[in-house]
Amino acid sequence: MSPSQPPLPETPQPLTYFVDGMDCASCVAKVERMVDTLPGTEGVKTSFTKQTLTLHLDEQRTSRATLEKNLKALGYTPSLLRPAAAATPPADPHHADHDHAGHTHDIAPAGTPWYRTGQGRLVVTSGILLLAAWLFGFIEPRFATAGYIAATLLGVWPLAKKAVASARLGDPFSINMLVSLATIGAVAIGEAPEGAVVVFFFAIGELLEGVAAGRARAGIQALAALAPKTALLVEGTGTREVPADQLQVGQTVQVNPGGRVPADGTILTGTSSLDDSPVTGESVPVTKSAGDPVFAGSINVGGTLTIQVDKAASDNTIARIIHLVEEAEGSKAATARFIDRFSRVYTPGVVLVSALVALVPPLAFGGAWHEWLYKGISLLLIGCPCALVLSVPASITSAISAGTRRGLLIKGGGALETIGSVKTVAFDKTGTLTAGKPKVTDVQGQGLDRAEVLRLAAAVESGSSHPLARAITQAAQEGQIRVPAATDAQALPGKGATATVEGRALSVTSPRHAAGLTTLTPEVSRAITAFEEQGRTAVVLLEGATALGVIAIRDEPRPDARAALSRLHDLGVKTVMLTGDNARTGQAIARDLGLDVQAELLPEDKLRLIAELGAQGGVAMVGDGINDAPALAQADVGIAMGGGTDVALETADAALLQERVTGVADLIALSRATMGNIKVNIAFALGLKAIFLVTTLLGYTNLWMAILADTGATALVTANALRLLRWKGQAAPKAAPITPAPHAA
Repeated sequence: MSPSQPPLPETPQPLTYFVDGMDCASCVAKVERMVDTLPGTEGVKTSFTKQTLTLHLDEQRTSRATLEKNLKALGYTPSLLRPAAAATPPADPHHADHDHAGHTHDIAPAGTPWYRTGQGRLVVTSGILLLAAWLFGFIEPRFATAGYIAATLLGVWPLAKKAVASARLGDPFSINMLVSLATIGAVAIGEAPEGAVVVFFFAIGELLEGVAAGRARAGIQALAALAPKTALLVEGTGTREVPADQLQVGQTVQVNPGGRVPADGTILTGTSSLDDSPVTGESVPVTKSAGDPVFAGSINVGGTLTIQVDKAASDNTIARIIHLVEEAEGSKAATARFIDRFSRVYTPGVVLVSALVALVPPLAFGGAWHEWLYKGISLLLIGCPCALVLSVPASITSAISAGTRRGLLIKGGGALETIGSVKTVAFDKTGTLTAGKPKVTDVQGQGLDRAEVLRLAAAVESGSSHPLARAITQAAQEGQIRVPAATDAQALPGKGATATVEGRALSVTSPRHAAGLTTLTPEVSRAITAFEEQGRTAVVLLEGATALGVIAIRDEPRPDARAALSRLHDLGVKTVMLTGDNARTGQAIARDLGLDVQAELLPEDKLRLIAELGAQGGVAMVGDGINDAPALAQADVGIAMGGGTDVALETADAALLQERVTGVADLIALSRATMGNIKVNIAFALGLKAIFLVTTLLGYTNLWMAILADTGATALVTANALRLLRWKGQAAPKAAPITPAPHAA
């Protein structure tokens, strides 16, 4: 580019802010509503796990200063992060010292006592003033009244500021507005003691919500600390300690016994047991050796390993899991979307009803002003939608956190809600119900011995990466058979492979293709039929039009497959296997495992069947996340069976890091437990309000009891949602051994 040419316009990078105090569902909703009112904002994403706001901002229409001013007006402290640092909130301990009263909560260093947070100090101060006012009541009532007013004003001042800011920014009916009106109204009608109690209880409720939000986030935030900060980089004959986040793809690191793996990679030398539980939830250490993949954060239990780095720190499994969970926050369950819409109508309705209760009886029927103003103020507090707004996201966040710790990754509340309602689960066969590691089980020669058939077949398949080809070449290696060189090798997609070996034109093909090339002898046909009926895949070795032998290959079912399918049946879910393998093989494996089967399917056939099953009440598709991507996308819920692979994490709505079929039943059980939890939460939130509404109108309850209707419901909803953090799932029955079918004669 010449100096006179103007530079090409660059796509503006998104802005990412750390928003101190935005760590609950209500806070996130408040920020999103404010940002939506600003012109020139696009691609808005919020995360209360990281307390971040990311957006594209047209600064010709809205400046950064305006955005930051509005955030501060709502009671939050924004800090602009550099793009590279966007994934990590500032660790500066001063963030613990910001005082955000009202409906915001502090992020404090781990282990910080609640009373040292800004909200905690507000609760303590309000409580001391309230107690002092009560004690002065025994000495001098005038001092008591002043103390109550002081406690009320201290607590309501930050709430009122945020209520006014919210109203100015397009949200006039905020929770802060309801509490502010009720508290100021209480002081105005001479009920300062009850106003002080209202503010104190509301502050306690906000503090409890902040603590609960921190607990729900803790499991996800702890993932970021799993990978070690340093690594032993292998250089020449020695090692050098370097920061783990500076490792580059292709470098070699050494992991000593007891150390953590610093990066996703592949073992080059050494054999050891690795504890993957911090990453995948797999409780039993797995023995791995050269060629096996490893995850950053896994603990090396046994011997020394050298590992080739396959992924940078920003792209390893832990980083991808964290990103997945953050993305999940943006995918709301249908129930959550309904509650959001309902609350936007509900809260103005509460204000209207409260105003009617306070004004109509005195004006129209001569009722006592004090009595009906008091009841109207009480209704404002009873109608606060805190618990209702929390009822869904608190449960969803806790469930996603609990699932992640057990190797169940779920892309959002929508997927979590849907999984538990499906009527059918469709499974791919290879790599899903089976281990994906086919092995040669039988070799039958036609005038040749077993070793000769394997020698020639392995030569033909030596250049192929197809799973069946690898099974044949591996069998030759295990038999210490010397495989000759092959020339003119050619793959026949969906049919087999051909090559010239020792001057002979050989091919290894499927029985169907072989039958199209030549007439198979009755003996060969019987062998093929017998193998397929036993669940094996048969291939034929041909020289020209002459069959030299038949090789049977079997991909064994996963050890837990039968138990997993039994659990699904107990949950009332139908199961079906969809496979492109031949009908006899598919039926044999399905018969062993106890599920229906649709075999000899082309990719378009799978899509058609998924659509038909979905029309019958919802279907989940379980595949390996690689060749099943279209079917995973077609299903109501796609579940990838993949050990943290890129494709597995990106193609489906959920992924099973443990690569256990029982994880499917766990997902359904977790979904149903979550939806049950949400229903209880909504019942708590609305039930308590209904009871206090009636008792207030009848004159049986007062202001501080009314705030208990809100704070109490919030506490119950929060505590109930946090129960999901302890979810462990149903203990799977011990996997019954799958007896291999007898070898063919």
